[in-house]
Amino acid sequence: MEIVWLGYVAGLLTTVGFVPQLVKSWRMKETKDLSLPMLMIMDAGLSLWLIYGMMIGDPALIAANSVSTPITFTLTGLKLRYG
Repeated sequence: MEIVWLGYVAGLLTTVGFVPQLVKSWRMKETKDLSLPMLMIMDAGLSLWLIYGMMIGDPALIAANSVSTPITFTLTGLKLRYG
């Protein structure tokens, strides 16, 4: 049985989970409740998952982390800008 779909669903959900925070932070220009260390750890972790996915050729990891990584880096940038 093919379980690749499970990786795509997991990736979709974890990626989409960041979008409401990004939209709220962008619109409100407010990030005081976001933890900078948490965002930096997520940036590093997602970047490493992306590299790992590329190294093993896993399309689900590559797809999810190619989208999640820019979202968290954008949140980090907003946090640095708006505090």
